[in-house]
Amino acid sequence: MPATIVETNAVPFVRVAIDPVTLDIIENALRNARIEMDATLVRTAMSPGIREQGDAFPLISDPAGKMIVGQFGSFIDGFLRGYNGTIEDGDMFLLSDPYSCEGAISHSNDWLVLLPVFKDGRLLAYTAMFGHQSDIGGKVVGSMPIKAHSIFEEGVRIPPVKLWRKGEFNEDLMKLVMHQTRKPDWCQADLNALIAACRVAARRVVEMAGRFGDDVYVSATQELLARNHRAMKALIGQAVAEEPVSFEDYICDDGMGFGPYKIRCTMWREDGKVILDFAGTDPQSAASINFYLNENMFKMFFGIYMIMVFDPQILFNDGFYDLIEVRIPEGSLLKPKFPAALSGRTHALGRIFDILGGLLGQKTPEFLNAAGFSSSPHLFYSGNDNRPGKQGEWFQLFQIGFGGIPGRPLGDGPDGHSLWPGFTNVPNEFLERYFPLRIERYETEPDSGGAGLHRGGNGIHMTYRFLADGHIAIHDDRWFVPPWGVNGGQPGKRARKVLERADGSTEIVGNKVEDVEIRAGDQLHYITWGGGGWGDPLARDPALVAKEILQGLVTPPGARAYGVVADAKGAIDAGETSSLRAAMQRERGETALFDFGPGMASLRETCEAETGLPAPLQPLWPHLEAAE
Repeated sequence: MPATIVETNAVPFVRVAIDPVTLDIIENALRNARIEMDATLVRTAMSPGIREQGDAFPLISDPAGKMIVGQFGSFIDGFLRGYNGTIEDGDMFLLSDPYSCEGAISHSNDWLVLLPVFKDGRLLAYTAMFGHQSDIGGKVVGSMPIKAHSIFEEGVRIPPVKLWRKGEFNEDLMKLVMHQTRKPDWCQADLNALIAACRVAARRVVEMAGRFGDDVYVSATQELLARNHRAMKALIGQAVAEEPVSFEDYICDDGMGFGPYKIRCTMWREDGKVILDFAGTDPQSAASINFYLNENMFKMFFGIYMIMVFDPQILFNDGFYDLIEVRIPEGSLLKPKFPAALSGRTHALGRIFDILGGLLGQKTPEFLNAAGFSSSPHLFYSGNDNRPGKQGEWFQLFQIGFGGIPGRPLGDGPDGHSLWPGFTNVPNEFLERYFPLRIERYETEPDSGGAGLHRGGNGIHMTYRFLADGHIAIHDDRWFVPPWGVNGGQPGKRARKVLERADGSTEIVGNKVEDVEIRAGDQLHYITWGGGGWGDPLARDPALVAKEILQGLVTPPGARAYGVVADAKGAIDAGETSSLRAAMQRERGETALFDFGPGMASLRETCEAETGLPAPLQPLWPHLEAAE
């Protein structure tokens, strides 16, 4: 049965007319409250993932749980259907189990705090925020085991429980949960930061309702939802055709030697609604790369992508969800059956955005983005410190890396940027201060962005020198299947990881590995993928290519992908450039809408020679084969 909301005031809110000025004030006050949530979080959290990188997502909703402002879409809907208790004034909820909220949070590291906001006995709103906890127990440091076969191996699972019940703190629950983590100091501080952020936003909501009146405030939230609905309906009519279009992309491997895994989506417009059907997506993996994709979350992804591409001024919220229908096959990679492991879902999460780009651009190629969001590279490093004053102390680092953002209609993709626009890098000074390591190199990887009229963003080349013995783990993708280019743009270069031992030997390591033993003095070259290019590279201004040679973004050999002949100082040979471009034009012919690279058969054949790693094996699904 669904949650029961207990209100002591039975008088319903009354919908009233809102003038534009009042609506604008309330809208911006809600935006500011959301920003204040983020500010509160980063000032009180301790883990690098939240404090330095901002791996947390806020939300303020209406009384029904529909997001008015936020970043990741509403996760309250899944909570309300999965929780069968009461919701009362003074309650605060904590949960982390994806299977208990229909995937509204997608792996157990994400702890969700949810605060129902009451005023005068009536439920006025919800404020909520989830953040990635750096460790929640489980079989590996960081609680994201690559080789997990079930969610039981991935650390503590928290169903929807009351952290506060009618204003009374559940201290025993907190002791029990913190007993599971290797870093209870970080975990407790980060949870307190989530709590504080929710309370700050709740105060602001109550203040707004007190200033304008409860009915005016709630009516304003409904008008914001309705406005978004009207805008999205117009965008859908412009950008989505009635004729179905399909697109597919791949997760390179599962970290256990199998891959790639296909994600396929078909999109069409029917009776004013968008249908997004993932039929044809591969079955769930036996490893942890499954992504339990909540339908409302994907609706939000679709809405964000539409808005950012076609009309960035729109405030996105949950108002348009009835305009979208999402169909995800049960037992697939995107809707795995319990107790499938979920901790490595970040690769499928990133690939979803590439697929959206491939779908939405087929009707309007001028708005088409290349591939390059792709993943969210992770590095884990743990052991016992050996620095003066810290000898023997346990340390563990969880860091999110960045890759190349795809070439876009309006310009080049940013170099070394996050999948999520609100994320920031961990400062090297912070890493060197708190962990036994030194950053020897931190720069973009030249030529890794796909060539195009608008270049794909370059990936990052980051070199870690480890100063203490320990172990590392790596979670990354796009090492086998390259990020594709569009409208004549070329694919970006693939990711690679090279371990240079203190004894002078080197080895190529996989992009999904764990428990790799490290000795003091070893160096890891952590190189991420570049974004695909947009448009014909032969149309790029040679002077811009020359400038990027001087900036270290493109090399003289790499400039030839643009048909530009230049030396290391950026001096262009105009005659040779003209001849080269003419020859390339004749040989190439017409440009294609998509450039996926050499094809799967060729990628498998050349994989070891080009990457230093064996090609992944075709995935097997014994349970399906047995059923047949």
